Amino acid sequence: MKRLDIKNYYKSMGTLIDIQNPLDYKEYHHPDSINIPYETLLLNHKTLLDKNKPYYIVCHKGTKSRKAVSILEFYGYDVTQMSYE
Repeated sequence: MKRLDIKNYYKSMGTLIDIQNPLDYKEYHHPDSINIPYETLLLNHKTLLDKNKPYYIVCHKGTKSRKAVSILEFYGYDVTQMSYE
């Protein structure tokens, strides 16, 4: 699993997806991120993601993003877990 500190993210690298629920996202998120909640992303990955593009997955504590990256890697996506640490 690829991991990267959020401080090293640049928009030109690919799409930053914050998988927090919308209320938590509204309270705190990286300014370059888009919000796709965890369950929505995993249930709709075929329509939301392109296997030819890189994605950076983040959540506040890192637990859900780690799970999501593992699952999406299994499905063949180019994903990196982002951390706030």
